[in-house]
Amino acid sequence: MAFIDPVFRLLPDGVESVVFPFHMSMEGLERNVICRDDADCDAMVKSLCLCARRKNVIIIIYAVASNHAHAAVLARRMDDAMAFGHEVKRNYSTKFKNRYGENKVLRHTSVDVRAIDTVWYLRNVLAYIPKNAFDNGATNLNDYKWTGFRAMFRQSKNGGLRKVSDLQKREREKIMRTGDDLKTVPWMLNADNELEPFSFCDVGYFEKVYNNDHAFFLKCIGNVNLAEMTQKTVVATRKGMTDAELVKEVSSISNNWYGKEVHGLASEKKARILQYVKRSMKCGIPQLARVFGIDRDTVEVILGKM
Repeated sequence: MAFIDPVFRLLPDGVESVVFPFHMSMEGLERNVICRDDADCDAMVKSLCLCARRKNVIIIIYAVASNHAHAAVLARRMDDAMAFGHEVKRNYSTKFKNRYGENKVLRHTSVDVRAIDTVWYLRNVLAYIPKNAFDNGATNLNDYKWTGFRAMFRQSKNGGLRKVSDLQKREREKIMRTGDDLKTVPWMLNADNELEPFSFCDVGYFEKVYNNDHAFFLKCIGNVNLAEMTQKTVVATRKGMTDAELVKEVSSISNNWYGKEVHGLASEKKARILQYVKRSMKCGIPQLARVFGIDRDTVEVILGKM
């Protein structure tokens, strides 16, 4: 299996450097939708863009859905890609709080980053990311606005666009929701003041991954197995916890969701938390049984209903 060749890119800090691809996923609570409407999705896309600039990484492609977001980025090292993911969470949390007045909605949102180390994995993860649009009810990727899909293999550029760099201070603060100096960015806005992905995604890198062949890309996106890639790109990256650490996490979730400790919950509520923990954290059936105070057979039954 072929491994990834390093490439050189001019990073947002103005320095040319060798960079490598990484996949970042951010998953929200099962009960809490972190992007409730198009305005939230727009805010998340702009958070991705702004945070990539702040943390010196380049976005290849991205997708935003109701309770999760994905981005493939080029970065010098894993630490930069991780810093990007956590900055997105912090930045978007502020925007969410300002709009809805709700605190700590993203508290238990996990940020996972994984290095993309083979050509097979790269082709599959870049095809997998836009397919997350189907989680938001999309039936046609071309019509879903909140991914970088439409930037790839474009036949022509859209008209009626304007430069983010031309925005006045008040416009920038209203449209981009930031006080950052954006006078040098190449980003473009459409008539709805939404960022056009071709203006900030590394389209050249993306297309080269598929040998600059649009048909080859469409074949890859049609063949990618969503369940397999979710396991490889999200679940497999999660850090395991000790029993004590997991007990603290479960206790926090239980109190946040239901206002009481997990052992005092009815079976249905306890099962709901158990299913969420299994999806969002790296833990096995024996550990779940110990932490939740349930026998292993019952844990298996509950997880079998996921």
